[in-house]
Amino acid sequence: MAKHDASRREFLVRAAVGAGAAAGVAAGAGIVPDAIAQNHEQMEGGASAPGQQHPSGAEHGAFFNHADAATVAAFTERLMPSAPDKPGARDADVLNYIDLALSGAYADQQDFYRHGLAQLEAYCRATYKEPFVRLSAEKQDEVISALEQGKAAGFAWPTAREFFTILRIHTMEGMFADPLYGGNRDFSGWRLVAFPGAQAIFTPTDLQSKQAFTRAPMVGLQTIAKGPAGRG
Repeated sequence: MAKHDASRREFLVRAAVGAGAAAGVAAGAGIVPDAIAQNHEQMEGGASAPGQQHPSGAEHGAFFNHADAATVAAFTERLMPSAPDKPGARDADVLNYIDLALSGAYADQQDFYRHGLAQLEAYCRATYKEPFVRLSAEKQDEVISALEQGKAAGFAWPTAREFFTILRIHTMEGMFADPLYGGNRDFSGWRLVAFPGAQAIFTPTDLQSKQAFTRAPMVGLQTIAKGPAGRG
């Protein structure tokens, strides 16, 4: 794994432990962040059930077309790259999470994504003569760094830095939110930060321990919803 990949992963994991994992803990306890809760409510009547992949698989289906889905999948994987025994954005179905969110609670950001992706492709073609998905990992990182630093030419709305920031935020959400919302497949994000999910009971010993809590099962809202109470 490249040093650049490791540094990016370390940054996102630390951010998740400090913020995203806290939201995951709240969700696991039944306290769902407002935006994600709204996303769940809107997705219930949409094309795909919450937490499930689209009929075409993990590529797209609710909002993205094939080309945009491929670009977002590649971009988010560079933000949160996979490594041996360490899941990345593709492993966690971050694309699926963003796609579902943009058809639900984040529908007001659809034009943001359309314009941002169009500007990204124009910048890549002008700079490297290739679309983002065909660039090497090294060049993709160069593009992402240019966005982060606001140095990518040709961005009006959203600005390069705004586009980078939203994609990073949504990548983190897709990695660490409850799997109910389409990402964090097989609790891969939670396992990465050693968050055990909801537990039926915590013993006094559990509460006093300073060691990472790893006891199975790791239960998400989707699993709970499938129980007797969730069947209505």
